[in-house]
Amino acid sequence: MRVDGLLFDKDGTLFDFGATWNGWAARMITRFADGDAALAAQIAGALQFDLSAEAFLPESFVIAGTNREAAEAVASVVPGGDVDAIEHTLMLEAAEASLAPAVPLGPLMDGFIAQGLKLGVMTNDTEFGARAHLQEAGVVDRFNFIAGFDSGFGAKPDPDPLLAFARHVALDPARVAMVGDSSHDLLAGRRAGMQTVAVLTGVAEEAELAPLADVVLPNIGHLPEWLGA
Repeated sequence: MRVDGLLFDKDGTLFDFGATWNGWAARMITRFADGDAALAAQIAGALQFDLSAEAFLPESFVIAGTNREAAEAVASVVPGGDVDAIEHTLMLEAAEASLAPAVPLGPLMDGFIAQGLKLGVMTNDTEFGARAHLQEAGVVDRFNFIAGFDSGFGAKPDPDPLLAFARHVALDPARVAMVGDSSHDLLAGRRAGMQTVAVLTGVAEEAELAPLADVVLPNIGHLPEWLGA
């Protein structure tokens, strides 16, 4: 097989980004604006979110950014905004978001495990959110390693959290594939010396991801074919 381990991004990779987060973000903007349409527009602008379309703009930093960065953006336009309080609210509310798995995750992960692969998740979301989402999807026990930007290893595109996975499962980074939907994921993978797999279940298009990827797949359901090719 091409690899001995697979490290997945979460949002846009395990879960379809738009179907999971666009509606949720619109509701959170309305909540933080507390009925003030002008403030809602300011918050949306800070997050690079199109309120009329209820969708993140392709260039939005939120897509690959951390929960802290999103909280800082909201706090920058909300009068008296407390970054820590906003970050805590986002963490708790994100953990309750309605998820849209990119493909049925249980059977896919079980297939990888049956082949002897080590599995991990590294997200720029919080570890709390990652574990809550994987628990809701019924697959939290399939992963040998789960980390968020706040787990002490850093955040993508820094390679350190990816290398932490490789150390945790005792694998050569070259025998691990980083699977993600953003340039942050793929840059981190390249910097860690890993193979890189792009999927198109996020916001970024193939033209943006292809230069950083060994392969571009429609979604993670196509991984078994690539692994065995």
